[in-house]
Amino acid sequence: MARVLIAEMQQETSTFNPHLTQYEDFRIERGAAILDELRGTNTEIAGALDVFAEHGDVEIVPTFAAWAVPHGPVADPVLDRLIQEILDDVERNRDVDAVLLVLHGAMASETEFDPEGRLLEAVRACVGAIPIVASLDFHAVITDRMLQFADMLVGYHTYPHTDFYETGVRAARNLMRMLIDNATPTTARVCLPLMARGDELLTATGRFGDAIGMCQALEESPGGLAANIYLSNPFTDVPDLQSYVIVSTDGDEARAKAEAERIATFMWENRDLWLAELTPLPEAVAQAKETPGLTLFSDAADATSSGAPGDSNAVLKELLAQDYAGRALIPLIDAPAVAAAFDAGVGSTITLPLGGTMDPGRHTPVTVTAYVKSLHDGEFAYENGVIEQAGRTAVLAIGNIVVLTTERLILFVGRRVFQAFGLEPQDFSIVVAKSPNGFRTWYESIAARIVHLDSPGSASLNLEALPYTHCVRPIFPLDENVVAALRAG
Repeated sequence: MARVLIAEMQQETSTFNPHLTQYEDFRIERGAAILDELRGTNTEIAGALDVFAEHGDVEIVPTFAAWAVPHGPVADPVLDRLIQEILDDVERNRDVDAVLLVLHGAMASETEFDPEGRLLEAVRACVGAIPIVASLDFHAVITDRMLQFADMLVGYHTYPHTDFYETGVRAARNLMRMLIDNATPTTARVCLPLMARGDELLTATGRFGDAIGMCQALEESPGGLAANIYLSNPFTDVPDLQSYVIVSTDGDEARAKAEAERIATFMWENRDLWLAELTPLPEAVAQAKETPGLTLFSDAADATSSGAPGDSNAVLKELLAQDYAGRALIPLIDAPAVAAAFDAGVGSTITLPLGGTMDPGRHTPVTVTAYVKSLHDGEFAYENGVIEQAGRTAVLAIGNIVVLTTERLILFVGRRVFQAFGLEPQDFSIVVAKSPNGFRTWYESIAARIVHLDSPGSASLNLEALPYTHCVRPIFPLDENVVAALRAG
């Protein structure tokens, strides 16, 4: 019977977010509780568990799982603690046959630009020459250490990301191919000096779907193991920030290189498509006024799913300035405002500053008079079944504008984050999702119009507005006349 160790460490970092991610920001499960919490969910670990169950002769060794909402850099002592806790468990269970690590790939701490590579190196030193497979977000930043110390990297194939479970399946199946069929991964990488955003990256409808189709065709072919395009998170400003094509075949180095170069050439030749079209706030509100039905505002600049702090009140200010008459629904993270609402109680009317509590360099509070519509303990479930704790939560009504206000950092992507607190997005004429495109899975079927905002924030899709200091340069679209080598190594 094969013994497979499982561990998880996931957080996506926006280095432009001034707030550090602390230990208490991570959801942490240990041992068998990992299986109890994640089995049956749309997660990588759930997919891997089902693959191991199919084989029937696999003993799962769950150790340590930590995941957090994307946010600012992880505090150095916190990263040290997370890695050490994983390593302590690996050391206690080093007599395993393989390791599956569930990672993000775009984590950074105050001083460590490659936490995933550091973890992989340490795990390899502990367990020796056994198969190690890591699953990744496709916004991962692929470093030399990650490639050196993992036998294979397996990333998401969908944008918006919906294939968490399927990625776990693919990672676990490749691990079993190494254990049972003696597959020997040979990996090629092409580095692309490219940062990409925009609707053409939508795999179901955009041109990027053709590139993902190439990856999937290779994986489904004889001898194909893993193929991915990693469009590194453009808000993780680290020295290896650029895009990558990674292809792994079963012992066929020439094929891995040729396929990686073919996919990379497609991506580079179409680079002008990978840009976001943004609408200034005044124009966006004007469009909403003339649109019957729901207008979805994508406030990607403050996307908590991209590492922004979630405290932007820019949309609220614009709606107030234009005296917007429709019903609007806005999410906001503002712990002091929640405290004021709880002090006042349901049914009270209070005057308070709202927003701008976490990123004062980009946002300032706006004073409003609000009716405290409802108060909640903040527990709810995302669409993938994972339970989240928003902290104390207040629903505030500022005339026709409703603000869902939370104490803690959470994702404002799907509909359940609103529905859990008695708010139905279809009842509004404007809904704000703090997400660049992940919202589409739940809103495309009900929105009459989708508008990508050109608004201030630490995760702005207007990349030229961000203060890059570490990423690869020159790089498209920040620089002119960028040349890509398109050679696999």
